[in-house]
Amino acid sequence: MEMSLAADFDLDVMYTNKGEPLGAITDKQPVLLVFLRHFGCMFCRGAIAELAKNRKKIEQKGIRIIFVHMSEESVAEEYFKDYKFPGAEHISDQMCTYYKEFGLVKGTMNQLFGLKNWGRFVEAGVIKGNLWGREIGDGFQMPGVFMLDKRNIVSSYIHKYVSDNPDYVSMATSCCSRDM
Repeated sequence: MEMSLAADFDLDVMYTNKGEPLGAITDKQPVLLVFLRHFGCMFCRGAIAELAKNRKKIEQKGIRIIFVHMSEESVAEEYFKDYKFPGAEHISDQMCTYYKEFGLVKGTMNQLFGLKNWGRFVEAGVIKGNLWGREIGDGFQMPGVFMLDKRNIVSSYIHKYVSDNPDYVSMATSCCSRDM
């Protein structure tokens, strides 16, 4: 189901670290746009690692992965490198303006710290080694994932809890890969 952003929001105001406007990119190819929590969040770092592991599967379908984060570009580059996603395309949104435009809200105490998160805490934090780190950005900001094609949102995953673990590969490859 295709959804639209607010009529007055132009994707071309969002520039990647490579200097390209997001709207123009989606005109050329579909984009998996991943809004991350702060880099100190174990689930944020786990998401980067999961996408790094599945990067080829997604990119082979002609889909470009672009992250949105709340830190300076140089800080983000280090995290992407550390979590095996060197050369990641990303957009810095330190004021969370784009998060709001895409309908991503601040989390409640239950969404952030509730019992539902504890099982994934053990998996992501203890087993996979992504324990808490320094909070860089707004610790209350919720994440989300959007498939964009030709300036439209064709699918989305809005996290109900910070520990949600969307199936990035299915989301990316099932909705809009194009012949390149």
